[in-house]
Amino acid sequence: MVLTDKLDQDRRQSVAFALREDIGEGDITARLIPHDQTATATLITREQAVICGLEWVEEVFRQLETPVTIEWCVRDGQLVAPNTVLCKIHGPAPALLTGERTAMNYLQLLSGTATVCKQYADLVAHTAVKLLDTRKTIPGLRTAQKYAVTCGGCHNHRVGLYDAFLIKENHIAACGGIDKAVAAAREIAPGKPVEVEVETLDELSIALEAGADIIMLDNFGLADMAEGVKITANRAKLEASGNVSTETLVDIAETGVDYISIGALTKHAKAIDLSMRLAME
Repeated sequence: MVLTDKLDQDRRQSVAFALREDIGEGDITARLIPHDQTATATLITREQAVICGLEWVEEVFRQLETPVTIEWCVRDGQLVAPNTVLCKIHGPAPALLTGERTAMNYLQLLSGTATVCKQYADLVAHTAVKLLDTRKTIPGLRTAQKYAVTCGGCHNHRVGLYDAFLIKENHIAACGGIDKAVAAAREIAPGKPVEVEVETLDELSIALEAGADIIMLDNFGLADMAEGVKITANRAKLEASGNVSTETLVDIAETGVDYISIGALTKHAKAIDLSMRLAME
């Protein structure tokens, strides 16, 4: 699925909430510094990373409504070495210190997400498979993390429960079968992608006959997965899912499936170690 202008709206709302959460009634420590004292902050990364989150940093200082300028030395999606200068931020010292943690929180998390995604994507670069994220994201940061996924070279699954069908075991049981569930989905929202989760090759055949657009092979063994690719023969897209790790990823990709969905791309992301150095002027 493709992220839309929802990303901009979510960014503004998320940053506003994060600043309220951190500043509350006011940054009392920043009041120790004269309001007209200016400074330049240099932001660096302590480790190798794929950088992501420039717009979130910009939004933090934009919402602080102070005359701050940011000179970026990198771009989103860029792989950088340890101790790389990411940007220089110039403006009133109190504002730089007030916005420091919130801005770095976004940058370190989103860069961490993008970095994990690149590690996974590099492992299967020799294949045609597309690695997909899931809805296993940090609450409130869905679109932000999904953007970071794309910066790391992976792809987005559905954004939420509203933009595509993913018919799982309980949906199938409640509807009375795969064929009935797919038919109902076509009637409810014509044009929306319909994906069905299956657990056996027999269920795969039923989903194909029902006309599913995408079929998720849930916890299939490699042999059955490869057989599923043969059975499908371009009649639908196939997505592998379930307990995917860096140890199993390549073997799964080489079966010929179209997609592999991996919750770890977002839920296991480790924040990148960043540092900000302030020089008074």
